[in-house]
Amino acid sequence: MLDYALGFAFVCFGLGLLICLWRVVFAPSIPDRVLALDTMVVNMIALLVLYGMYYGTGIYFEAAMLFAMTGFVSSVAYAKFILRGDIIE
Repeated sequence: MLDYALGFAFVCFGLGLLICLWRVVFAPSIPDRVLALDTMVVNMIALLVLYGMYYGTGIYFEAAMLFAMTGFVSSVAYAKFILRGDIIE
């Protein structure tokens, strides 16, 4: 039963990743593209956790943590750029 649930989750998150990729390419403004990229990061984290559950190894969980940290830092950097006009002072 777990195999079917994991397969369904793989399909759902993979489809969500493709929809976000379409939004990155055809978004009307830059903030929309950044939001789509941030959502892609969340989908990739979910896929990495699912791979970790499927293969039963912890390396995918560590990779998901690295993706989460990178996504957070990029979101903060973009927000700082929007507020102040530069990232590094």
